[in-house]
Amino acid sequence: MRADKMDKYSKLEKRMEVRFSNPELLEMALTHPSFAMDNHCGDNQRLEFLGDAVLQLCVSNALYERYPGIHEGQLTRRRAALVCETNLAKAAKRLRLGDWLRLGHGEELLGGREKASILSDAMEAVIAAIYRDAGYETAFAFIARVLNDFEAAETDTRDAKSRLQEAMQQNGGSGPVYEIINEEGPPNARIFTARVLRETGEEIGRGTGRRKQWAEEAAAEQALHQLQSAAESGKTQEA
Repeated sequence: MRADKMDKYSKLEKRMEVRFSNPELLEMALTHPSFAMDNHCGDNQRLEFLGDAVLQLCVSNALYERYPGIHEGQLTRRRAALVCETNLAKAAKRLRLGDWLRLGHGEELLGGREKASILSDAMEAVIAAIYRDAGYETAFAFIARVLNDFEAAETDTRDAKSRLQEAMQQNGGSGPVYEIINEEGPPNARIFTARVLRETGEEIGRGTGRRKQWAEEAAAEQALHQLQSAAESGKTQEA
């Protein structure tokens, strides 16, 4: 089995600088749900779930070690810039990952090999496959290579609260409203929980931090992610 799969994916392994002991993991990572539906086989969604967690851990650990002097809000922004769909899709395109995707006929006709959402999901699945096959250190090294040694090419230096304010007001809407909804821990190590609301009272984000400002920043970051996901979902439905 290794020989057959090695021939099939050897060029991709060379591009990734990773050799799989179990290449079936790589094949699963490249299997989009549309292919699985057409061919009655497994898809890459479970690996994608695991890969997201591995990616978050590796990037968080790298940033924690590299930037000892910055607070959690800044770390969160740097991590978000690295693990966002756009950045992962760019990394996948540099690897030409789309060339090896297993897509259903319909998705193939719709240009699935170039879709950012499909490429970023496949990247997360590949990360999980590497982690399952060779462990944390190999996965960490791969992520470091494909994410430019954990340096985002473009990072919005404004804090999340400023970006959320702009995003919510750009179409004439009202700005966000913040509330501290919980405090816990001893006086010298308080943990605050904040939430951010629309003017209507709808909660769109929640976060925690050792300062109220940091908790609000984390809530704003989550709200931005929710708004981006909603916008991308709307574009997908329109398409």
